[in-house]
Amino acid sequence: MFFAGLDIGSTITKVVIKNQKQICATVIKPTGAEHRRLAHKVMEDALAEAGVPFEKIDYIVATGYGRINVPFADHQVTEITCHMRGVNWLFPEVKTIIDIGGQDSKGIKVKNGKLANFIMNDKCAAGTGRFLEVISDVLGVRLEDIGELSLRSTRPSDISSLCTVFAEQEALLRLSEGTPVEDILAGIHKANASRIYSMVSKINIEKEVAITGGGAKNIGLCKALEEKIGFPAIVPPEPLITGALGAALIAGKEIEKISADELKQRAKERHLEAVTFFDDESNRGRT
Repeated sequence: MFFAGLDIGSTITKVVIKNQKQICATVIKPTGAEHRRLAHKVMEDALAEAGVPFEKIDYIVATGYGRINVPFADHQVTEITCHMRGVNWLFPEVKTIIDIGGQDSKGIKVKNGKLANFIMNDKCAAGTGRFLEVISDVLGVRLEDIGELSLRSTRPSDISSLCTVFAEQEALLRLSEGTPVEDILAGIHKANASRIYSMVSKINIEKEVAITGGGAKNIGLCKALEEKIGFPAIVPPEPLITGALGAALIAGKEIEKISADELKQRAKERHLEAVTFFDDESNRGRT
């Protein structure tokens, strides 16, 4: 039996195909404006990687911001639950999850393999990947390089503002004063880590801690967070897929509740098509 999880996030879309023993395929792509076309494309890519025809996928769960835009999904589940399930499967000892996404950050508490509590920052770019994107553009450094570069700092700058706009102005001011870029980046990471730590502390941080999402790929941010929490954190081998993995795991559990006849009927009714928000008639004449 095969089941799939799709996580359509604000900036990155992920899909995991799994059987009852192992992960068979993972695909990670940037999220575009047309979620439905993207869902179709990443699913096709994952099926090709797994070597499994669409008809053999028994159950599909969608999660993330664009979960309602996966027309071939059997069920939609919130990203909080899916991240928790994915991390718990990988690291059963984890009690606190810090997920740093492109447009929001989350703190998730796990107790006995179940969601115990969560907190979320989705009103401000501070503490998110978007915050770091803005700063990398200002400093003229590639986003994927800012973590390593910040580790070279000997005197991190004091970035007092956690607002993205004001932090950007502070970074420019430090540049005009001749402050090395690595010191500015170290200060930015400390400020970002402080914002995230302050939020997650409200649900009581307990060992073990896992850091997931795109922010987990930034070694400078992870180091700054570890300094705030006071001990090392766990980072999954691929921190972007925990939501999609959790969705696939939930799909596997849903299969157990469904009869073989119903599964066959679902497979007949489900179609993998490149649908959009507009039908062919409404698209005629568009350029």
